[in-house]
Order: sequence, then structure tokens, then C-alpha cells
Amino acid sequence: MPAQIRAQQAVDEKIISAYLKSNSITATVVDSAGVSTGIYYVIDTPGTGNDLYTSSTQITVGYKATLLTTGKEIVSTDEYHPSYILGQTLRGWQLGIPGSKVKKGGTVTLYLPSHYAYGPFAQSILGLPANAILIFNITVYNITN
Repeated sequence: MPAQIRAQQAVDEKIISAYLKSNSITATVVDSAGVSTGIYYVIDTPGTGNDLYTSSTQITVGYKATLLTTGKEIVSTDEYHPSYILGQTLRGWQLGIPGSKVKKGGTVTLYLPSHYAYGPFAQSILGLPANAILIFNITVYNITN
């Protein structure tokens, strides 16, 4: 399985890089202990405060998820702002939200390789194919430790 994951990561990296370049988006890659994750982010609004993120941090967010390859919106929380324990979210959020250093009141766009979202598992309820690369536009409304 690790060889398959590495191979898919290389494919995802090419797709994300091409998307960012063709849309003239300057994004930063999330670094995890000195290793590139392949998760890219753009801080749209930094927010304020000095809250720290841990795996038990509760975040209240609004978000929109889009399939990068088609532009199809798969979910949006325009009408409500759910709260999650960071350590129980997609791995891409666990690394991308703290890694981007977005603060309370801030907005960030995350570009998640498939490995950090749903991986090789299609999500028919959401209309996602296997190895879906996702874009999340996230507004952080509150951070509670």
C-alpha cells in the first residue's frame, strides 16, 4: 500500500501544481517536521489572536468543498457553522489548518491531495471519485482549547 500511496501523491502533486499555475495562485506548502505534505494553502484573511492548535482543539468553521478537477461544489456550510475536534477531522485539515497558522476570524483555502482527504475510497454520497483532490475554503469562527 505505501508504494500505491507514494505513486498517487506524485500524481496529485502534478495536478495541484498545474492547477495553481494555470490559475496564477501563489500557495505555500504545509511543512510537517521538515517534510512537505503536498497540502497547499493560501491565507485569504489571517484573523487575529494567538490561539494554539492541538488535536483536541475545538474549531467552529464555515466551509465550502470543491472537487479540484471539475470545480464541482460538493458541500457548503453557508447556513450553519459546525464545530469539530481538530483531531477528528480529515487529516488534511489536521495538518493544513494549524500549518497555515490561520487564526480566529481568518479564512484559508486548502488544496488537499487525495491521501489527506478520502484517499482511494470513492464517496458516492458526496459524488466524489476515488483519489479526489479537494479544495476547502474555510472560515475559522472560533478556536477553543
